[in-house]
Amino acid sequence: RPPPTPHPPVPPQLDWRQVLVLGLDGAGKSSVLHYICSQTARERIAPTRGFNSAQLYVEGLEMDLLEVGGSQNLRAYWPHYLSQAHVLVFVVDSVDRSRLLMARQELHALLAAEPHLPLVVLANKQDKSDALSAAELREELALHTLCEQRELFLLPTSATWASLSTATSVLRVKSLLVTLLSQP
Repeated sequence: RPPPTPHPPVPPQLDWRQVLVLGLDGAGKSSVLHYICSQTARERIAPTRGFNSAQLYVEGLEMDLLEVGGSQNLRAYWPHYLSQAHVLVFVVDSVDRSRLLMARQELHALLAAEPHLPLVVLANKQDKSDALSAAELREELALHTLCEQRELFLLPTSATWASLSTATSVLRVKSLLVTLLSQP
């Protein structure tokens, strides 16, 4: 009689975490999402008409990155996605000064509903010469008024072209997300 066959090893259970990626249209949400998942820049990404979703498996986590489009008609749906999110990533176009007030209003309105949700603000398009610095964006977005009850991070990013600074900035975002999502 042959010996019993061993059972295949059971894969360890992954902890599911959702990262909600929001920001006004044109801020670069899709580019950042693409770069986080593939570590490559894309020449041109079409505007998101609804949502994009990507999964990453990192250090025992199943990270579900959900990007909801930032056009005016889609922003009305943003609050419906907050309850599932473990972290909110808010992408801001550091060059588009004319829309910073709108970005600030949308961000503050969202966060009023979720006072403890960790927030990662990405000061995107830092490769442009006329981009506002992270410190300038902190002021423009009035982030100092949001950090009393929540973890808040502001990172400069660029995901528009393949360079060492692009890779470094986006890998820093990915590393921060893993750290935040690994907390109990």
